[in-house]
Amino acid sequence: MRPQKITSELFTKLVGLAALELTEEEGAYLLTEMNHQLSSVNALLQVPLEDGIQPTLHGIQCQGAGPRADVIQRFAASAEILAGAPETEDGMFAVPDVKGAK
Repeated sequence: MRPQKITSELFTKLVGLAALELTEEEGAYLLTEMNHQLSSVNALLQVPLEDGIQPTLHGIQCQGAGPRADVIQRFAASAEILAGAPETEDGMFAVPDVKGAK
C-alpha cells in the first residue's frame, strides 16, 4: 500500500530521523511540498505500461565499459593524512556526533 498523503505525524517522525531543525513555517512549507511530490509520484504510477517493461534510471542505453568494480585501495601515505587531522581514533578520523541524533 502506497501512502496517498504524508500526515503531520509521519512528517514529524521523518524530520526527527533526518535530525532537522525547522521553524513552524519551514515545516509547513516542506510538508506541503513533499505532499505535492508524493501526488506527482502517485500520478506517474497510474500510467499504464506494457508487461515486461523494466524500470530504468535514464532514457538511453548505456555505452562503454560500465562502472568499475568497488575495490578497497589503501592509500600508501594514510599516516601523513591522519597526522593533519585535529583528532583521530584507532587510525581513523574522529568526528563529532550529529547534533540531536539518538
